[in-house]
Amino acid sequence: MSRMIMSRTPLRITFVGGGTDIPAYFRNYDSGAVISASMNKYIHIAVNKKFDNSFRISYSSTEIVDKVDEIKHPSVREALKLLGINGGIEIVSISDVPSRGTGLGSSSTFLVGLLNALHAYLGDYASPKQLAEEAVKIEREILSEPGGLQDQYMAAYGGIQVMRFYSSGMVSTDPVIMSGDFLSELEQSMILLYTGIERNSTTIHASQQQNVKEKLKEYDSMKGLVSKLLEALGANSVEGVGRTMHENWMLKRSLADGISDQHIDSIYDKAIELGAYGGKLIGAGGGGFLLFIASQKVQENIISTFPNLRRENFRFDFRGSRIVFVGD
Repeated sequence: MSRMIMSRTPLRITFVGGGTDIPAYFRNYDSGAVISASMNKYIHIAVNKKFDNSFRISYSSTEIVDKVDEIKHPSVREALKLLGINGGIEIVSISDVPSRGTGLGSSSTFLVGLLNALHAYLGDYASPKQLAEEAVKIEREILSEPGGLQDQYMAAYGGIQVMRFYSSGMVSTDPVIMSGDFLSELEQSMILLYTGIERNSTTIHASQQQNVKEKLKEYDSMKGLVSKLLEALGANSVEGVGRTMHENWMLKRSLADGISDQHIDSIYDKAIELGAYGGKLIGAGGGGFLLFIASQKVQENIISTFPNLRRENFRFDFRGSRIVFVGD
């Protein structure tokens, strides 16, 4: 196969339930549940046949090696091995946001996009389910990286999804349906702010996994907020969405050290004081992006109060990982 392929895969935000998708919880305590949404911020992966039989991998670093086992990037190495690609390929990644430590699921988004591009390069079609399952296999089984399962499924499927994670290992995805008018209202009520703090989610996830039994009440409560958020969405209540997210964040930040800190808490508490209905730090915690639900006036007040926080405008993405270019 000699065609150039490019995939585009969306990053995600989580509304409620994040953390209940880690195996240490849902495999031992019946199930986990999360509501998340993909956004129109993407990771692009370009794959092309290389002139010789070596590998060239370009991300935040560039690797040029002769053998697959020499590749330092763990996800790239294992994806190539999983699909039996032994050389003669170039891989380049481009991200719309900082590719590490943002809380938007970038690691899994990268891997899902890579798998999609590699399958297309080989002339194969991979369904969203297959892409998500292969990404989970690489990250959670082969590499034994701590973390949950929502990121892989959101990157593959896109949209706004209720995901449920069962002790059997089965994962279900059900799209959240709402009117176009309320969807627009919800998008306009969200303000996403970059803290400028990049963090390593691996340490936080590892700490969470060790604390599940001690924090079981909090995990169960966060899972229960999925039903409450669905009620708010069904009632077209932006305020209800924000209040439910606030409940979730109060629970989430108590799960492990490092999820929040004094600086993040001070920003969050001030935004609530200014009139935000609620919000949360996106992802495992420790830094990255803060998401608030607030009226336009309150959003303006938040921005003027924190001029050093960069606002990132976004809309929802409903298509998931897809191939956007196939060269001759």
